[in-house]
Amino acid sequence: MNHKLIKLLLLFVVLCPAGVWAQAQSAPFTSREFVALIYQLPKHPELRDEVVEEIRKRGIGFPLTEGMRSLVATKSGSDPLLRRTLEEAERRRVNPAASARPPEAEANDLLDRTRVATLAAADAMPDFIVKQLIKRSVAYGTTSNWLPQDNLTIAVGYRATSGEQYKVLAINGVPRGADAKESRDYSKEVGGATSTGVEYISAVADVFRTESKTEFKLADTDLIQGRRTLVFEYQIEVPFSKLNLKAGEATANVGSRGRIWIDRETNRVLRFEQVATEIPGNFPITAASSVIDYDWVTIGEQKFLLPTHTEILLTNATGRMVVQSRNDIRFRGYQKFGAELKVIDEIDEKDFPPDVPEKP
Repeated sequence: MNHKLIKLLLLFVVLCPAGVWAQAQSAPFTSREFVALIYQLPKHPELRDEVVEEIRKRGIGFPLTEGMRSLVATKSGSDPLLRRTLEEAERRRVNPAASARPPEAEANDLLDRTRVATLAAADAMPDFIVKQLIKRSVAYGTTSNWLPQDNLTIAVGYRATSGEQYKVLAINGVPRGADAKESRDYSKEVGGATSTGVEYISAVADVFRTESKTEFKLADTDLIQGRRTLVFEYQIEVPFSKLNLKAGEATANVGSRGRIWIDRETNRVLRFEQVATEIPGNFPITAASSVIDYDWVTIGEQKFLLPTHTEILLTNATGRMVVQSRNDIRFRGYQKFGAELKVIDEIDEKDFPPDVPEKP
């Protein structure tokens, strides 16, 4: 555990005997212990990952009330990973039997079936068009104090033979009109943080490819979209990784780690978490992560598992200036690929959901 996190936890056990402290390290968090730890996050946001790991390892021994959810959102800057981890811990607390891990052989069998299903799906992707609704926010330093930047409406056309083509339809609700052009990279048109390609299935498929030499480890169980899932941690080292970061004209090949949530019945990935690792020390982007939620959509009277929501977080450091970027992307109106992207040029601001906290 990070030595700073140990110091924070010691705030609650200074007067405890050694045996009591050892037992507390493996026991579920008490509400008092957890609240005291959360209050330290505004001063030490860099400890978020360690806090998440401790929650996953120990769980919580108290009901996750709306008041506690509100407190965590306030002190963590509405951190989505911390929120999801707490909801997982609450489900384990309420129903530990349903959250029990299966035998290792059963878990490995599910992983093998998912590898086959995912790679087959990647080779059978349909040609489609979809509208991406992107809310971009920025925060300065490592405060996670998010300030709205802009809203983008992007048309995406995908063909198996040529990949993705992007077309900026509107910025802050203002249509681009005749200026809108299709391209493989729209970053120069809108500036700021953008992403291409990985939201669909390529990044998940790369995790399962033999050449990636991915290391998997069963981590947890969870409930996603009402479906029972197994959660696996994974790690890919730089020499075998296909993850690339781009900052201006500079690019960097980096490693990755994260989690995948696998439906125990359909053998498909319902959620994919990816965190960049081994980023070069002199690279402008110092941290990058994403979470993609998948669901079944109908295209041409067939069902396909495709993204419905993605959140991408980047931290960029230039000199002493540190800027965090957050892109919240929702996918609307999947359709079979047509001759042009005009079919989804209409902009409906109602597609942008209101800024209200998600309900568990």
